[in-house]
Amino acid sequence: MDTAKFSVGGMSCQGCVRSVERVLLAQQGVAEAQVSLELKEACVRFDPQSVALDTLKAAIRDAGFDAD
Repeated sequence: MDTAKFSVGGMSCQGCVRSVERVLLAQQGVAEAQVSLELKEACVRFDPQSVALDTLKAAIRDAGFDAD
């Protein structure tokens, strides 16, 4: 398992945080996702053999948020 942290923009409430976490956890290979509204970041533990970091960021963007 790898762990990655990246910025997430466009969140304004805890509902947004839950939405981003839900989108990340729905991706195959993601074991854990923690999103912080205050830090505007996501910390994701994932299997790089199952899912690429770019795929995770694209899923967040598809949900209407920014991911860098």
